[in-house]
Amino acid sequence: MTALAGVLRRGGAPPREACDRILQGLAPYAAAEPRTWSDGVVAIGERLVALLPEDRFCAGPAPLEGGGALIADVRIDNRDEVEGLLALPSEQARRISDQSLLARAWDRWGEGLLDRVIGDFAFAVWEAAKRRLTLARDAFGWRPLHYHHGASLFAFASMPMGLHALAEIPVALDEARLAAFLALDDETGPASFFAGVERVEPGGLVRLERGSAGRRLWYSPPRRTHRPGTPDDHAAALREHLDRAVACRLRGAGPRVGSHLSSGWDSAAVTVTAARLRAGAGGRVLALTAAPRQGYDLPDPPGRRGDESVVAARVAAEYDNIDHLVVRACGRSPLEGLDRTSRLLGRPVLNACNQVWLDDIGRAARSAGVKVVLSGEFGNEGLTDGGEDWLADLAAARRWSRWLIEAAKALAGGEMRVGGVLRVTFAGDGESAFWRWVRRRREWVGPPGAHSPLPPALWRDASRTDPRDDAFGRRLRAATSIDAGPFHQATLAAFGIDHRAPLMDRRLVEFCLNTPREQVFRNGRSRALARRALADRLPPLVLDQVAKGYQGIDWHEGLEAARREALALLARLPGVPPAARLLDLSRLRGLLERWPDGGWNEGRVFTEYRLALLRGLSAGQFIQSTLRTNA
Repeated sequence: MTALAGVLRRGGAPPREACDRILQGLAPYAAAEPRTWSDGVVAIGERLVALLPEDRFCAGPAPLEGGGALIADVRIDNRDEVEGLLALPSEQARRISDQSLLARAWDRWGEGLLDRVIGDFAFAVWEAAKRRLTLARDAFGWRPLHYHHGASLFAFASMPMGLHALAEIPVALDEARLAAFLALDDETGPASFFAGVERVEPGGLVRLERGSAGRRLWYSPPRRTHRPGTPDDHAAALREHLDRAVACRLRGAGPRVGSHLSSGWDSAAVTVTAARLRAGAGGRVLALTAAPRQGYDLPDPPGRRGDESVVAARVAAEYDNIDHLVVRACGRSPLEGLDRTSRLLGRPVLNACNQVWLDDIGRAARSAGVKVVLSGEFGNEGLTDGGEDWLADLAAARRWSRWLIEAAKALAGGEMRVGGVLRVTFAGDGESAFWRWVRRRREWVGPPGAHSPLPPALWRDASRTDPRDDAFGRRLRAATSIDAGPFHQATLAAFGIDHRAPLMDRRLVEFCLNTPREQVFRNGRSRALARRALADRLPPLVLDQVAKGYQGIDWHEGLEAARREALALLARLPGVPPAARLLDLSRLRGLLERWPDGGWNEGRVFTEYRLALLRGLSAGQFIQSTLRTNA
């Protein structure tokens, strides 16, 4: 991931000086020497992190035919197709970086390249003749891009840390954004966690022209109906999309690529597909599985598997070119290193206990010399979507006869019970009094917002996400509910690991979103299409399992080790005004003082300690660190 920067100012110091300061501020993300371009009106620059074979041909900002230049943090996944459309001779195409290829695409199509170029990207282009600056990000925001628009200054950078290198952009929190984050509201709109700093949204574009900035979303996945076909036809098409999505993310990975491997379908499908694709060329896959420490013996929650290493090992053993590495927890505090992580992220860590094992995976991959790690993100809403929410869509459309048929099949097959059928049918009404009563009979359900560290009144004001939508909209929202770009920029900065997610390939996602629901939820069985498509690569042990994985089941051991540190942090926060406003400090302090005897992964304890307390500590640390206070 290349760190990007740019400045356009009216009056004052030359823009190149400010651009250089931003690039210096981005040094934690990229150690390479900065390279800048300026025409006196605007300055743009980059610090390259070479991740692709073609990056050796990148010589700095790419010039445009009509004057101006383009900089990009980019991996083009359909390079062959783009090269063909641009009619590039093969010898020339082999000696051109993805950034230069993107510049040629802009010369040919302008904004139209967004419909033709597939991959992960954030880019900025200055058209000198038109005095126009354009910023854009890929469909799902895998590469970050932020900007500041003031009265006399427009500046952009990959991450907020770069913008804060300018005196004109002081560090200040956006408390409304932070409150929405802690309410688990979807990330929509341009707000970042810092006042005066906005983000280019995933699938978004920002244009500055004549001093006025406009923004819009350029990407909205099409709703289309697939041609009729047999279940085997749809399964073959899904396999083709999966193979292509994994293959293009192997570019530049070297002789051994890393891959997350849990006991679930998504990471297993990605890991195994990578192994199959690399088998002929002698390439290997390092499968990394997070697991609790040896000897951890607390019971698994119902329907969950806390140690996924046994199933993962069975999957890895099916392929000669998979090396399996189990990364076991060591009781590390979730507060350890949290300050540095949140600084790199430019936001608080939402689930600090998960960050522990993610960091452990990152360290293990780095020690093994792996530079690219694949993951199964978005699989539950795409590749391995269960399809049960089709029942909700049938009910919403009042297609009750079809609903009865499908519900009866699900009940007859034993995969769902009556309560489950009703739950998925009326999922959009999940916070109603009726459903809270149903859940209360089965598990502890606290007051609304019990999972959040916000004060109750603030939680009610901040929580605005509307769950009502059809299956297409619900799954699409899941893909963009959290801005992924900063997380992967931070992973590269912390461990030198390029994190890639094949299951978020734009073509694969669009295929899955538009697959007929009767292919996904078939004869009362969920994940019917994925089961058929993956039968050629995943063993029955995985495809037939009922229990779901639960990574970080021993999270509480690290929290217990951090209890004294947590008390000290909470003792400082009343003197930090934003923390005192945004966090229910008395509740959090009470949780630390009333320490549970057990039940760490059950109802009340799980909700109050793994969710509310840890999120509150993470947010408090971020606020204190951001304000640089020792109050």
